[in-house]
Parts: sequence; structure tokens; C-alpha cells
Amino acid sequence: MNINKDTGLIDAAEIKISPNHDERPDAEDISGIVVHNISLPPSEFGATFIDDLFLNQLNCGLHPYFEQLSGLKVSSHLLIRRNGELVQFVPFHRRAWHAGESQWQGRERCNDFTVGIELEGCDDKPFEDVQYQTLATVIESLCKTYPELNFQRIAGHEHIAPGRKTDPGPFFEWDYLKQLLDNRA
Repeated sequence: MNINKDTGLIDAAEIKISPNHDERPDAEDISGIVVHNISLPPSEFGATFIDDLFLNQLNCGLHPYFEQLSGLKVSSHLLIRRNGELVQFVPFHRRAWHAGESQWQGRERCNDFTVGIELEGCDDKPFEDVQYQTLATVIESLCKTYPELNFQRIAGHEHIAPGRKTDPGPFFEWDYLKQLLDNRA
């Protein structure tokens, strides 16, 4: 996988640009990666509802859970589907709206300096091996492209918004991701 630093796009991804992004305070400060999980409806996989949410096209009348998402403006840089497919919603040099109120390593407003990566998943089911493989390859590409990133500058949403967020959750295998990354170092 290669990232075009000028466009902020990764070549292996399907590109679906979300309207929910803006300028980073410092476009050169890409110094963290935040791992999330998302499924719509919760614990259900395979539909296009995540894409629809990030593209502001979610029909909130299709499922009772969606009613609480009405008017929500969120995005992530990337989504890794259960089958390992990659979708990019926001160029890396732009600020995606994935972390909300957050703090990490003494800094607030994590959207300002992090890349948000959503895994199609939930807190109560294991992730697929192919998702870890894709995630490790993406992280490797990000670290090669953005010099402030390294394999140690990765956190879960639960780490930067404790008490407010629980993802990627108890089924996310941090040790396995570390092993995959160590094998690439």
C-alpha cells in the first residue's frame, strides 16, 4: 500500500470522500493513530450503513437505533470492513471527525493530530484476522509516509476518551497487532 502525500489518499482503498472533515490546525502534525470499532445497527455487519453515516446519507427511519444518529456529523479517515476491504473517507492531511472530546499524551482534541481508523466490529465479537492484517499494512504505510508516526503511537478510542468510549473493545487483540507490527519492523 502506498500513500500519496499530496492527496492524502492510500492507493489500496475505495475512495468515498465524506463532507465531514476540515483543515487540521497543522497539516504536518500527523502524530497518532486511533483505532475504533463501528457497526450499524450494533453488532450487525455487511450493510452500507457505516458508509451512509459518514457520507451524511443514512436513512434514520430504516432502524430504530438510527434515530439517535439523526443529524450526527462524523467521519473517519479509514474503514476496514470485516473482509479486509479498505474504504477511505477523509484524506490523511485533513481532520476527520472521529474522536470527539479526547485527550492523549497530554494533548486534547485528538482529531487535530491523529488518523482515525474504524474496524467494522463491535465490543462483543472478535475481529477477523484479515482486518488485523489490513490494519497492520495500513499502519506500516502511514509510518513510512508521516515521520512523526511510529508503531508505539497507536491508541484505542477507549484510551483517549475513557469513560465515554469503549472501542475497539475487549475483543480487540492489541498483542496480536503488536506482533504483526513487530514482524514488519
